[in-house]
Amino acid sequence: MRVPSTRASAFPALIFLCCALCSPSPAADLSDTAAAQRALGPNWKHLSQRAGMIFVGTVLNAENSARCGTKSVRRDGACPVSPAATSSAASATTELRFRIDLPIAGVGHVHTLTIQEWTGALSRQRPLHPGDRVLLFLYPPSRLGFTSPVGGPQGQFRLDSSGRRIKQGSPSFRTFAITQLARAIRAARGE
Repeated sequence: MRVPSTRASAFPALIFLCCALCSPSPAADLSDTAAAQRALGPNWKHLSQRAGMIFVGTVLNAENSARCGTKSVRRDGACPVSPAATSSAASATTELRFRIDLPIAGVGHVHTLTIQEWTGALSRQRPLHPGDRVLLFLYPPSRLGFTSPVGGPQGQFRLDSSGRRIKQGSPSFRTFAITQLARAIRAARGE
């Protein structure tokens, strides 16, 4: 039986190693548009175009402030309304404050952002808690100053603690380059 020389047995391993190191990763081959499609889903362009504010941020606090006069807020977040009450007198809001980690569109160069959201809209999306990292697509503020994620849960993406991976429904994460997604979002908005 012939014993292979060290040189001959190392050659295939060397070729494999060179190919693995020299070939680009699948994520590097993706265009900005394809990366956004894969990371954010098929509606990413619609979300980008409808949003007034888009950013990666960390939730600093979330506070409910009932504005129901002397009445208490119902369990669903709405104010109990008597037939004599007007609709403008009955509203409950949640104030959310974010540290802006990466402004993408519509938020300028602020360090923190406070938004008001109608508490009834919160039932349509995942609750946010202090410390959560998120990528948010928010509607432009209404005349009354309220906003919410575009499409409810479709405009809210939870991130891991590094802010570089989107957390899906399972414990798995999808890795993405936030700068690549930001370029795709800005391009979809014509910026």
